[in-house]
Amino acid sequence: MRSKFIIQTIFLSVILISCGQEGRVKQHKQEKQYAVSTSVEHPAWSKNAVIYEVNIRQYSEEGTFKVFAEHLPRLQKLGVDILWLMPVYPIGELNRKATQTILVDEIKDPDERKQYLGSYYSTKDYLSVNPEFGTMEDFRSLVDEIHELGMYVILDIAVNHTAWDHAWVKTHPEYYTKIDTGNTPWNSEWMKQHPDFFERLKNLGMTYPVDPDETDWWDTADLNYDNHGLRDEMKNIFKYWVSETGVDGYRCDVAGLVPCDFWNEIRASLDSIKPVFMLAEDEENTCLLKMAFDMNYAWEFHHLLNDVAKGDKTVRDLKDYIIKQDSTYDPEIYRMNFITNHDENSWNGTEFERMGDAVEVMALLTFTVPGMPLIYTGQETGLMKRLEFFKKDMVEWKESKWEKIYQSVIHLKKSNQVLWNGSAGGAMQIMDIEGEENIFAFARSNDKEELLVITNLSDTIANFQLPDDYTGKNYYDALTKQKFNPEQSLTLDSFGYLVLKKR
Repeated sequence: MRSKFIIQTIFLSVILISCGQEGRVKQHKQEKQYAVSTSVEHPAWSKNAVIYEVNIRQYSEEGTFKVFAEHLPRLQKLGVDILWLMPVYPIGELNRKATQTILVDEIKDPDERKQYLGSYYSTKDYLSVNPEFGTMEDFRSLVDEIHELGMYVILDIAVNHTAWDHAWVKTHPEYYTKIDTGNTPWNSEWMKQHPDFFERLKNLGMTYPVDPDETDWWDTADLNYDNHGLRDEMKNIFKYWVSETGVDGYRCDVAGLVPCDFWNEIRASLDSIKPVFMLAEDEENTCLLKMAFDMNYAWEFHHLLNDVAKGDKTVRDLKDYIIKQDSTYDPEIYRMNFITNHDENSWNGTEFERMGDAVEVMALLTFTVPGMPLIYTGQETGLMKRLEFFKKDMVEWKESKWEKIYQSVIHLKKSNQVLWNGSAGGAMQIMDIEGEENIFAFARSNDKEELLVITNLSDTIANFQLPDDYTGKNYYDALTKQKFNPEQSLTLDSFGYLVLKKR
């Protein structure tokens, strides 16, 4: 998804447990009613998976499938399982964007125009690959190599809209939303400054995808899912990539703007081929999770981590969030936790810009609270720059402490079943640390294992003791393997953390 001019509305749900209660009540699923439940059966291989977002364009100087394939052994060693490839399809040229506010054809210098490659999410043809990345055979070979290394691959796809020069614009105009010429509510300053663009849309008979005061998707034309012919075309497209190239599912851009019943049909059709994994770029439209998607975005958690790192929110806010999630979502549902992704990096800044010295501890939380953690291209090398979105801007690969840090927390997640995804993981119980309001601590446990995660979410040193319920037990440091005495007074440096495992 491209950036929006408005902040996403945080999903508000009814809190079904009392305000004073903390942590998960350890009940069987059928004994508890959830506001959001699911009948989706996750692929068995996703139960302890870590997802990794691949930006092919920026991954190497060549920006091709073949060169990216050279990194697969490194990614396997890192420990990631699901490779989410950002869109690999040809990108539209008509109304292609150069920046958030400038179209490529507004640039006079032809040499300058060539450097702008357009948005990945403005798709010209859903059944081909971007020639900048290679050939279809190159793509099939990449999928095969990923599978040979025991990893899985999902394709990013945007089906709410297409590029303006997609063939359907001329061959199937009925697939698109039409302008109401008597009531055109386009009052944005950008549209006023680009009357030629406005006339171009009118001549094509298209409407703007959504209110232009809310988004900047001028490079795309809106699709109309009331049209059953469009639905049939899309169903064949989704099935093609699974049956003909072997991909294992999809990450679906702005999934909430496409009707839930369409997604339900898609999931059923794909599962008839093989078990697939579906990720919705959405948090508000929870109907997506009932029958279609394995996982959605934990956007609220992400923004909360940013705010806590900056001192704008507190540990109390984080506890309240966990309580709300625990009472809202069926434990079978996966949430995707992250400190960065392609949108955040390009539009809102690197994790180091947003979180400062708190990056490592916030990353740890994405691996230890319920949900599946995401790593974005370059995150494991400590990427310190915002990658350009519309033109070439390669990641600077280098040796970095961050690769070992992420390798360590991935191993932590996989080797402790209580940290696995969904109901395969353990219940979460928040601890109250007396006298230390900046300590966020919790236990993850099941019938066989118990793991304590203790974090200092402030820029000051914290001194404290564990609650009595956790003393008198035999723990060791789960990351260093050193023996640990839980009855001793503890000290955590600013933004420090400790992960303890019960012997």
